[in-house]
Amino acid sequence: MMTEAQQAITARDGRSEPARGAPCWVNLAARNLEAPEKFYGAVLGWQFRATSLGERFAIALSGGRPVAGIGAIATDLQVAVAWTPYFAVDQADEAAARISERSATVALGPMAFAVSGRAVLAADRDGAVFGVWDGRMPGGWETWRDEGPVVVRLRTRDAFESAIFYGGVLEWDKDGPEGVTVAYEYDEVVVRSHGGVVARLSSGAIGAAPDPDLRPHWSVQFRVKDVEACAETALALGGSVVSRGITREGTYADLRDPDGARFTVLGH
Repeated sequence: MMTEAQQAITARDGRSEPARGAPCWVNLAARNLEAPEKFYGAVLGWQFRATSLGERFAIALSGGRPVAGIGAIATDLQVAVAWTPYFAVDQADEAAARISERSATVALGPMAFAVSGRAVLAADRDGAVFGVWDGRMPGGWETWRDEGPVVVRLRTRDAFESAIFYGGVLEWDKDGPEGVTVAYEYDEVVVRSHGGVVARLSSGAIGAAPDPDLRPHWSVQFRVKDVEACAETALALGGSVVSRGITREGTYADLRDPDGARFTVLGH
């Protein structure tokens, strides 16, 4: 059964509108589809189906519900194989302008897609890559917060400065208490939508670090039943374990797939 918040964002025609400024999707930029489908299918139990965007794109499903996208576009666009969160905005052009005005980088877009939406791929002032989406989401989006990432997390140089940047770009305060809200908790910036945590921003990354794990970056966390089993399966398939442990949110493992894309699995 959908929650009251989910019902409020479900459109009459079977398509859904995400809350402005909140994460609305995550996408893996990959070199091909075959390798990540095999890896994530085994590690996270996902199934895959084609999309209207063509043979180089696929939707990942968990229990038949959309959780993420994969695009075999990393080589063509000369971008790193990586997971990228996308945030909902009203106008892609205006969001791109706000990004540029704040001395960040618009790498691609706005680009039009077949599902009646437009996207921008950007990097913030510290180099963390993110996207914005202007448009309607396909039917089934209302289950994404349940089946998809638990939260997206920015590891950045200064969480307070980053909150000001993203708050301006994504207009976090535009809708007041009824929209996306921001709070400072346990030395983190915590972003909520409809009362649920959707993003966390934490300090401590080093912009010029030779180790990419220490540089500012967005990561995605997926809820799983058995963190250890996911980590062992990832290792068996050529992935790696960056770190593992226990936090306030539960048992976790930071993993990389065989092509280097980083993600986190978090225990129930």
